[in-house]
Amino acid sequence: MPWQSSKLALLAWALFQVIAYFVLALPSLVIIGASFDSSSVFSFPPHGLTLAWYARALATPAFTASFVLSVELATLATALSLLLGTPAAYALQRYRLPGLQVVQTLLLSPIVIPAIVLGIGLLMFCNLVGLGQGLAGLLLGHFVITLPYVIRTLISSFSLFDVVLEEAAQSLRATRFVVWFRVIIPSIVPGLLSAGIFAFVTSFGNVALSIFLVSSDAATLPVQMFLSVEHSSDPTLAAVASVVIFITGAVVLTVDRLAGLQRLV
Repeated sequence: MPWQSSKLALLAWALFQVIAYFVLALPSLVIIGASFDSSSVFSFPPHGLTLAWYARALATPAFTASFVLSVELATLATALSLLLGTPAAYALQRYRLPGLQVVQTLLLSPIVIPAIVLGIGLLMFCNLVGLGQGLAGLLLGHFVITLPYVIRTLISSFSLFDVVLEEAAQSLRATRFVVWFRVIIPSIVPGLLSAGIFAFVTSFGNVALSIFLVSSDAATLPVQMFLSVEHSSDPTLAAVASVVIFITGAVVLTVDRLAGLQRLV
């Protein structure tokens, strides 16, 4: 019967979703489980439960310093990308001028360029202009890789924005500043939140580009974890990775409570 076929189709789709989510979450679950293992060797399932590896991670200056650097860098890169990407996305969506398509292609090109190639190019550029390896070069590199995500997300938001609202405000003699901050910005808040999340996560978790731009005395957390794999086999790295997973989950849940993930499109 038709209703039975529809019911089976819904059941099959629900089962597929459960399997897909389980497969996606499985690596994180393994990392979290291994971080509580009482054994001194990374293993899963855990032989016992302990918080010693979390304490060791917090007591390791290399991890704590790199974590602070990663948060600061991701915050600065996200703020800079939103500050410059918002008007850029508005111009690309609102106006149809010659050459804008070329500009859009150039702004979005870091998404398709291999990260290693981009990292080498940025390293050569930073050395050429005297930035070298350090925070300034890292910030430039992370701005370059986060800007396309901000622009792509906000172009979608501006495409849904009702231009009549902007024109109505202008007809009432509102200044451009008032139109932006009283009409346009409040209308695209979900898009700004989504763009900010994409930018922050992209910056915070980047390894392929950051490894070319970090200095010997300042490395981001993902780079520090990558370098520590060669010298350590205990679950300390699993504890650090679990902290990152917990923080990311907390950010997503907070945004969901404040704005609703279904609105971040």
